Amino acid sequence: MTALGRAGVLRGLPAVVDRLGGDGPALLGRFRVPGEALDTDALLPVRLVARILQTAAAELDRPDLGLLLAEQQDTGVFGPLSLALENARTIDDALQIAARFLFVHSPGVAVEQVPDPEATAGVVAIALRSTEAGPAAPQLTDYGIGLLHRVVLLLHGGRYGLRAVHLPHPPLAPVARYVDWFGADVRFDRPGPLLRVPARLLRTPVAGNNPLLREIALDYMATHFGAPGRTVTGQVRMLLTRSLGSAPVSIEAVAHQLVTHPRTLQRRLASEGTTFERVLDEVRRDTAHRLITGTDIPLSQVAALVGFTRQSTLTRAVHRWFARPPRALRGASAAG
Repeated sequence: MTALGRAGVLRGLPAVVDRLGGDGPALLGRFRVPGEALDTDALLPVRLVARILQTAAAELDRPDLGLLLAEQQDTGVFGPLSLALENARTIDDALQIAARFLFVHSPGVAVEQVPDPEATAGVVAIALRSTEAGPAAPQLTDYGIGLLHRVVLLLHGGRYGLRAVHLPHPPLAPVARYVDWFGADVRFDRPGPLLRVPARLLRTPVAGNNPLLREIALDYMATHFGAPGRTVTGQVRMLLTRSLGSAPVSIEAVAHQLVTHPRTLQRRLASEGTTFERVLDEVRRDTAHRLITGTDIPLSQVAALVGFTRQSTLTRAVHRWFARPPRALRGASAAG
């Protein structure tokens, strides 16, 4: 199974490449990634993102490219997750939110708190873990751990007492470059990428957090994304749930967001025992049930929100799904 991540993870790369004397849009074009995809919900294979970064670093002779790109980012790179992170109660709360919902941004990556690998009292580690088999590409690893460091800096409001950084590969750039950028000791050829931080950091409040915005953001993600989809079926379900009623729901549109061919997408779904049409029908069924039984919006609007052009189409579909027409379904819910 190919791990996927949001194209937005490369936001800022064209500008960095241009500033270093290259051609950012042309670089993306060579990998058939349209520049506008970086500002959408398009998903790219993690391996493709890694190849883009490795290629750019080699051609520009900037082995610190991953760190350079991390320098340009803020929490906004995480899309819908950013609002929850910015309004988390504490750094620990932000990490827990990331552990739960990072798949919304990068299904191929997870963040977790682990014991300090050096067993120092009062120190814990924040680790990145890839769902891809084998070690991640070095540039992508540098970018990922650099971005994690950048986000903690922003949430904390400045330096946070970072003790050391572990990376699973040899230094790509001079060690002094790493030490200068992180402001801490950097140790290479370790089992996995992580930040060693003071345990007290986790209790630090996030500056300017808004509890109401936190709850709104978490409710939105829980409603729209649920559990992480580690399969193609899960990715398709997530994209359909988000676009239903507001964007095309054709397999061509979804395949475009996944940067793959419709026939390839259908084959991958078939290998998981389903079809695009079946997943779409299930998403429509679940959405219709929620809107009919949980709201009092007109049924004509429900039809539009599940992607039907006519209310009569909704009526037939609801009868097929629930063996009763929409009004009866709503009435039974109200009575119960």
